[in-house]
Amino acid sequence: MSCVESTHISSSQGSRTSYRLRQFFPSSVESFSLPEHVPADLASEFREAELVASVQAWRAASALMRSTLEKALKHSGYTKGPLARLIDEAASDGAITAARSVRAHDEIRVLGNDVLHDDWREISREEFELSHRYTQRILEDLYDDRISVLKLLTSKGRKPADAETLADPA
Repeated sequence: MSCVESTHISSSQGSRTSYRLRQFFPSSVESFSLPEHVPADLASEFREAELVASVQAWRAASALMRSTLEKALKHSGYTKGPLARLIDEAASDGAITAARSVRAHDEIRVLGNDVLHDDWREISREEFELSHRYTQRILEDLYDDRISVLKLLTSKGRKPADAETLADPA
């Protein structure tokens, strides 16, 4: 599907229509790999954000990245309070690094909040790409070695949704 602008030109020598391609869909957005233990619903939401971004709907894709982050933290046992608190608690527990928590706030949460709660503004591809990259990295932090992360989370008093199903057999 493409988006074409047309101009009709008339003159004493006849008329003609000229066309200029403004956009062409589908565009391409890199699809990032996700760890094996990312729950299906989180992976689906992340992939939907990539699909939405592929048609340059950066605002909607950024909101989906924020939603994915919040759901991943809740799935990991961070359930009380606003997303800012969940990010801070995950960093405090060591589930994500302090540096990653800064990116979670700046590149994912704040951008998603801008989309969801503030007046409309254009979101750039670059803003989305940062959100996309750091959401993927946080999913890696939480799910790449899920058994180790589950041990950490339970030692901190968290109750991850998958604690029983992925319990270490040893």
